[in-house]
Amino acid sequence: METVIHTDRLTKRFGSFIAANELTFDVAKGEIFGFLGANGAGKTTAMRMLCGLLAPSSGKATIAGFDVYTQTERIKNSIGYMSQKFSLYDDLTVAENIRFYAGIYGMSGPAIRAKTTQLLEELQLQKEAKTLVRELPLGWKQKLSFSVSIVHEPEIVFLDEPTGGVDPVTRRQFWDLIYAASDKGVTVFVTTHYMDEAEYCNRVSIMVDGVIAALDSPVRLKGQFGSGSMEDVFYELARKAKRKGD
Repeated sequence: METVIHTDRLTKRFGSFIAANELTFDVAKGEIFGFLGANGAGKTTAMRMLCGLLAPSSGKATIAGFDVYTQTERIKNSIGYMSQKFSLYDDLTVAENIRFYAGIYGMSGPAIRAKTTQLLEELQLQKEAKTLVRELPLGWKQKLSFSVSIVHEPEIVFLDEPTGGVDPVTRRQFWDLIYAASDKGVTVFVTTHYMDEAEYCNRVSIMVDGVIAALDSPVRLKGQFGSGSMEDVFYELARKAKRKGD
């Protein structure tokens, strides 16, 4: 399958401290790739490099075919990103947020209008189109934020703990949106602290102290570690960590 994220010994140093050490992996088009790690593992640093926000110290990486050293602006235009913290504007309406971000991504007027109508229908928010975002329940905010992050139909979307603080039912509905995006060929790179969500991924990597300690499908990882759940696999690896802050 087509590779859209490629890293080869990607490393980031801060002085003598190695935050991310020789990360090597590939992610395929349309894959849901879980990127796990306890606090201090280095996953935030790694994600910032992959998004073109932080220059690596050494190694190689291409995102959607673009180099992380020399083509960071091309990378930013080819990806979507949803922050751990809700990133839409509370003082704008639902429809205004969609139109605003579509405009930032350079979409044309007709395309913005069509996409706004489409997203409102898909999210069943037609009646809330003129509602201020701050008045929406958290779950709806998260689903809207995800939809806005891929409004420009990027090749890859990076999700940083997207379901934090929402109830289990809403989390499952959020993952339905992820599956739908994946079915359309969007590669989903997601971090999460919910180990049941790791089970939803095609493959999972687990970082410990700046290195990738394990990488495979959830089924194979559970078999490898003789565990009945991804939570047990994660604990087996994370309990050996020496770092306490990312």
